[in-house]
Amino acid sequence: MRSPHIALAVVTAASVAVSGATNPQTASAPKPDTKAAGFARPAPDNTTLTAVEGIKVGHFTLSERPTGCTVVLTKDNTTGSVDVRGGAPGTRETDLLNPVNDVQIVNAIVLAGGSAYGLDAASGVVRWLDERHIGYPVGAAGVVPIVPSAILIDLWFGGDPKVRPGPDCGYRAADAASESPVQEGNVGAGAGATVGKSAGRGSGSGGPMKAGIGSAAIKLPSGLVVAAVVAVNAVGDIIDPATGQVVAGVRGPDGKLADARRLLREGGSREGRAGENTTIGVVATNARLTKVQAQKMAQMAQDGFARAISPIHTPADGDTVFSLSTGTWDGQVNYGQVGALAAEAMADAIVRAATQATSSHGLPAARDLGSVPSRIKP
Repeated sequence: MRSPHIALAVVTAASVAVSGATNPQTASAPKPDTKAAGFARPAPDNTTLTAVEGIKVGHFTLSERPTGCTVVLTKDNTTGSVDVRGGAPGTRETDLLNPVNDVQIVNAIVLAGGSAYGLDAASGVVRWLDERHIGYPVGAAGVVPIVPSAILIDLWFGGDPKVRPGPDCGYRAADAASESPVQEGNVGAGAGATVGKSAGRGSGSGGPMKAGIGSAAIKLPSGLVVAAVVAVNAVGDIIDPATGQVVAGVRGPDGKLADARRLLREGGSREGRAGENTTIGVVATNARLTKVQAQKMAQMAQDGFARAISPIHTPADGDTVFSLSTGTWDGQVNYGQVGALAAEAMADAIVRAATQATSSHGLPAARDLGSVPSRIKP
C-alpha cells in the first residue's frame, strides 16, 4: 500500500453504531453522525471556499507521482448544480444536478486527478458518508449519499501513470475535511496540474508550467459570501484579469513566457490533445438559492474561467463548475449578483492556483519566473 501525504489535518468522526431491525419495513432510519454533520462558523479572516458557512474542504495527495483529490463536504440541505463547458469532460452524477431532475441536495463534491480513473475517488466519499449515515434519505433503507464528481487528466505528469486517485484517496480526503482555510498549491486535485500547453511539450517550446489548487472568497458588508475553489490544468495561459498580465503559461525556447494570445494570432499555437487538460472547480454561497438559481450561478462562474484563462473551453478541455448554496445567510437574495460575484471569485481563485503553486518535476511555477502579480502574496 502506498504511503500518501495528507494535506490537511485529519478530522476523525466516529461512526454511529446502529442496531438494524429485522423487518426493513418497520425499521427506523439511523441518525447522522452529529460530529461529522456539524459545521463550525468560519473564521473572520478566512478568504477561501470555507469562508462559506456549511462547507468543509479536505485534500489527499499521492506524493509518488504526484496526483490526488479534493473533497468539498456540505451541510444538510445544501442545494447544488453544475455547468459543463469543455469538449472533453469527465464527470459523475452531473445529470442529477440538472434542475429538471428531482433530487435537490448535494452532500459532497469531488475534484480529482487521474483522468477517468479518478472518478473512483467519489466512491470512497460515498462510503465515508454512508458510514456516518449522511445522505439523501430513503426511509428505512437509510440514506444514499449524493456525490457528484469531475476529473482532470494529469497522467503524463511526474512519473508512473498508474499512480492515480481511487476510493481510498476520496475517503481520506473526506476524513481530512475541515472548516480551516483551504490549502492551496500542489495539493489534492491540483497536485499534478499544469498550464500552458498550447505550444505542445516538444523541443520547440520551453514547455508548460506548474499550477495547482486555488481558492478565493468575496464577502459583502451585508453578510453575503461567495467563494470558489479550483484545480487548474488548462491548455491555456493564466491571465491576471486586473492587468491582462500573463501569470503562467506556455514558454518559449528561452524558457520565458511566450503569451498564448500572441501565438494564436501568429498561427504558432496548437491545441492540446482532447482530455489532456481541464479546469474543474466549485463555487459556493451562503445565500439560499433554488436549484435553477444555483445552475445560473455555475453558468456565470464560467465567465471567471474566460477572464483568467486563455484560450479556454477548447475541445481539449473538460471545464466544469459545480455550484453550492448552503442557505446559512437569511438576507434578501439577488441571484444575478451572486452569479456575478461567483465569476469574480472564480477568476481570483484561478490566478491563485498559479501563484500558490511551486515548481515540480522540472516545471517552473509563476514564482520562479517572477510573474506573480504584486497584489498577490505567494
